[in-house]
Amino acid sequence: QRRSLAPSQLAKRKAGDEDEEEEEEDWHPPTSRKRQKAGSETESGECYRSPFRRPLAQLTNRPHCLDSSQHEAFIRSILSKPFKVPIPNYKGPLGLRSLGVKRAGVRSSLHDPFEDGALVLYEPPVLSAHDQLKIDKDKAPVHVVVDPVLSRVLRPHQREGVKFLWDCVTSRRIPGSHGCIMADEMGLGKTLQCITLMWTLLRQSPDCKPEIEKAVVVSPSSLVRNWYNEVEKWLGGRIQPLAIDGGSKEEIDRKLAGFMNQRGLRVPSPILIISYETFRLHAEVLQKGSVGLVICDEGHRLKNSENQTYQALNSLNTPRRVLISGTPIQNDLLEYFSLVHFVNSGILGTAQEFKRHFEMPILKGRDADASEAERHKGEERLKELISIVNRCLIRRTSDILSKYLPVKIEQVVCCRLTPLQTELYKNFLKQAKPVEELKEGKINVSSLSSITSLKKLCNHPALIYDKCVEEEEGFMGALDLFPAGYSTKSVEPQLSGKMLVLDYILAVTKSTSNDKVVLVSNYTQTLDLFEKLCRNRRYLYVRLDGTMSIKKRAKIVERFNSPSSPEFIFMLSSKAGGCGLNLIGANRLVMFDPDWNPANDEQAMARVWRDGQKKMCYIYRLLSTGTIEEKIFQRQTHKKALSSCVVDEEQDVERHFSLGELKELFTLNETTTSDTHDKIKCRRCVNGHQVRPPPDGSDCTSDLSQWHHCADKRGLQDSVLKAAWDAAVTFTFHHHSHEEQRGIP
Repeated sequence: QRRSLAPSQLAKRKAGDEDEEEEEEDWHPPTSRKRQKAGSETESGECYRSPFRRPLAQLTNRPHCLDSSQHEAFIRSILSKPFKVPIPNYKGPLGLRSLGVKRAGVRSSLHDPFEDGALVLYEPPVLSAHDQLKIDKDKAPVHVVVDPVLSRVLRPHQREGVKFLWDCVTSRRIPGSHGCIMADEMGLGKTLQCITLMWTLLRQSPDCKPEIEKAVVVSPSSLVRNWYNEVEKWLGGRIQPLAIDGGSKEEIDRKLAGFMNQRGLRVPSPILIISYETFRLHAEVLQKGSVGLVICDEGHRLKNSENQTYQALNSLNTPRRVLISGTPIQNDLLEYFSLVHFVNSGILGTAQEFKRHFEMPILKGRDADASEAERHKGEERLKELISIVNRCLIRRTSDILSKYLPVKIEQVVCCRLTPLQTELYKNFLKQAKPVEELKEGKINVSSLSSITSLKKLCNHPALIYDKCVEEEEGFMGALDLFPAGYSTKSVEPQLSGKMLVLDYILAVTKSTSNDKVVLVSNYTQTLDLFEKLCRNRRYLYVRLDGTMSIKKRAKIVERFNSPSSPEFIFMLSSKAGGCGLNLIGANRLVMFDPDWNPANDEQAMARVWRDGQKKMCYIYRLLSTGTIEEKIFQRQTHKKALSSCVVDEEQDVERHFSLGELKELFTLNETTTSDTHDKIKCRRCVNGHQVRPPPDGSDCTSDLSQWHHCADKRGLQDSVLKAAWDAAVTFTFHHHSHEEQRGIP
């Protein structure tokens, strides 16, 4: 029988062979000349075990005993080296949490509420020691603290705004209501405040979990990309918003359905940015689910509760609604009611109740012809309205920006008509007889056509030349008034007072500084004239109007704002790009014609005086002296006075003009230097020259703004405007200037 010659087997058999030695004879392997295996022995007893192989130790069951001192020393050496996580500066729990086991201990806020500069939106109530023993630790509320990444860049007024927004949408200001209106004026950072609100709601709440899962931002189409960039800028990739600014119907529906189907604490794309038009067309998809928060930028679009966009947004299943509008009152209080009703339904009653209880008494009290009793009643209802609305509306004026931005000087420049414009204007009033079309101060379709014709005539006679050729109503025989050989192919600035002043402003600016200029008009035909003027003078320019795509708009704005860009002029259609654009590359803006809605003009004029502006800003509002443009401007002041009463709470706003004075729209005052200045009854001026009021301002009754300077040529400080004075300027006054607020004499 062959046996293994392995050393381990030989060792096992050695003990057994001694017992069996008597019964069996020793067995010896057959001798052979073959090479012996390592570890085996020859007949002579020599061992060939490898020197590199250690012999196996005999296994025993006896424990290795240590004395007590050695054992204690061994245990102490183990305990002297506690476990450390091999991650630098790791401060997490050590061994307190196992997989699948709920974390023990007291709940804590997402960010440290006691850190320097922390913005705390909610602070749990202080509990006594007895209450702390009874409270369920799993239900204890925690602090809500704004992410330090955002709180470090928020200015004081923005911190206050974020706190107000959070209190409103969490129903802490008005129990049962979750909406509010952010009515800060342009340039105060409304977008940043709303991004901070969204990020906080998406990440934390007093219950130690996110307050909402998803949020929707609805904005004008030109601002969709701007919102996306702002989220990326301030949150730095911490969140991935979904911006929809184009595509086929099927593609948009698929993206919206995917957004609405997201669930859970960590939604991949929790913010949807969409335009009003796209929202209205795809509202059915968004109404199938619920959304935690909806933000409506430029919310004055929702002033009419009857339009489809308002109804589509109102049917969205969301309790929390924030409406952003720097100009919440544009035309009347009923539009204001629509905005408040959208965010907090029912706090002002129904539309009929609001009109009867608030609108009619307030408007009667603001009328210049109102009786003392009507004024008293109007003031009482106004105070009542303010007390209700102020619980869900926050409004700060642009005066705050004077701490952070350069001085802004806004000047209303009255320009005399040229002889050609004067003759055409008087000829139209004689033939069209628009005054007879007015009934009770209301404007009908025929009157609107006359207003448009007169506004275009004030801009330049070239805009009504075709009507003169066709001899439309009001322009019969007007063609004979034009110079011989006149052609619309070339612009002739000397035929328009405002165009003449503009030509001077651009020429002096170009030759004396490196400033850039924004030109704003309500008519694309006027922009065409600007282009012809720029080509004649060889000014480099860019143009933005309704025909330009959204993506291209963002590119040209970015290029114009670059200090190295050669473009001198940015032409802007107030209807297409007046809202939200940031044109800080320019510091001079010319508002060539006024709009009936003061909000449109205010939005357009706020494009240059914004965060990032480094130069002193000049705003020129051109008006044709004694014409319908001054009447439009006067009507704007009436609406702004109403807005300041309700929104800004200014109690001393002068009652500007009687509503009956609308009938004076179709008149031409050839003898005045400024019809507007005559009507405001300015007590600062004597014979057309400004007289400084005493320090207490007791004899100052400036109606147009808190700060008001009147100036002839000698009183002008702007060298650019002074050079244009002799051309066609009759009078100027600062409609709103920050000079005095900064102590500049």
